[in-house]
Amino acid sequence: MQNKNILIAGGGTGGHLFPALAIGEEITNRDPNIKIHYVGSNFGLESKVFPVKDVWHTLLPIRGYQRGINLESIGKNILLPLRIIKSIKKLKNLFNYFYPDIIIGTGGYASALPLFLGTKSYKDVSIILQEQNSYPGITTRWFSKRAEIVCVGFQSTKKHLNTNTVLTGNPVRRGITNGIRSDAKTSFNLRPNKKTVFLFGGSQGSSYLNSMMEKIIKKFSSFDIQILWQTGDLHYHKYKGYNKSSIHVTPFIDNMANAYALADLVVCRSGALTLAEVTVCGKASILIPYPHAAGDHQTKNAQALVNAGASRILFEKYLKINDLFDLIINLINNDNEISKMSKASKLLGQPKATNLIVDQIFSLIS
Repeated sequence: MQNKNILIAGGGTGGHLFPALAIGEEITNRDPNIKIHYVGSNFGLESKVFPVKDVWHTLLPIRGYQRGINLESIGKNILLPLRIIKSIKKLKNLFNYFYPDIIIGTGGYASALPLFLGTKSYKDVSIILQEQNSYPGITTRWFSKRAEIVCVGFQSTKKHLNTNTVLTGNPVRRGITNGIRSDAKTSFNLRPNKKTVFLFGGSQGSSYLNSMMEKIIKKFSSFDIQILWQTGDLHYHKYKGYNKSSIHVTPFIDNMANAYALADLVVCRSGALTLAEVTVCGKASILIPYPHAAGDHQTKNAQALVNAGASRILFEKYLKINDLFDLIINLINNDNEISKMSKASKLLGQPKATNLIVDQIFSLIS
């Protein structure tokens, strides 16, 4: 394959960014001659990750519409039209020297403008979308009719899209299943032979999950278990004081493979990427869906795991402090139940999702 250019646009959060990177890595693995350029936002997680990954990229001065009713949100929204104009100009300059044959959108506000240009101004460009959630995001809903293919993570997504959809599952980061539990001491200053609860709220952290863990953290001292707690960068300063021999508090985990390898029980939200990784790694989980997700897709995502026996679900609206603590203790001390949940989780995992998506991409350029 010669002189093919692929632009991969997506980001804002890890749920949109990491699928983009996984797809790009697999494309390069298959054909190093294909040129890949990533597009994201100055305000997204990708602004930190792209330089570390050393990938060819462009960051746009764009951010999502702020729904809060306060002076800060109003101020950011006033700047939005100017940010859009600047971003479109930057993209047009990019297209002058990197004209894409295919634009792949993985969601988030950073993907909307490249897809808009690709569908309106450069109509010979092929469009492929990758939708992670059971209920499609607004970017997918906007551009799905123009896309040649929409790769979806859940069977239930298809009913919301009147277009060419292919069930592929969701991509996971390369090497996510290659973690080494015995490296726990080096990675997290925790013991590899001790039962471990791993709590995190996605790449940005969850203020709600953090506050719930803070309320119960001292109760765990009576039990022979340890806690791995990823707070997110914004929240770390509030909780770093809880670090001790059996509790490791960290703002962000680079080596998630080792975190999953160490975990016996995961407590988390139910975003699509999170569940893709939890199931591929075969982890028992307690899921607390984010209640304000579009179309309540996190509850729908979680229900698939609960129905299979891989997870337990707790609803934020009704959750009491002791509910979470009691469920953690009851599960972590029941080896048979954890084993059954882990096996059920593993059966749901779709480790070949990235390959299936890239198969679809190559079907357009072969």
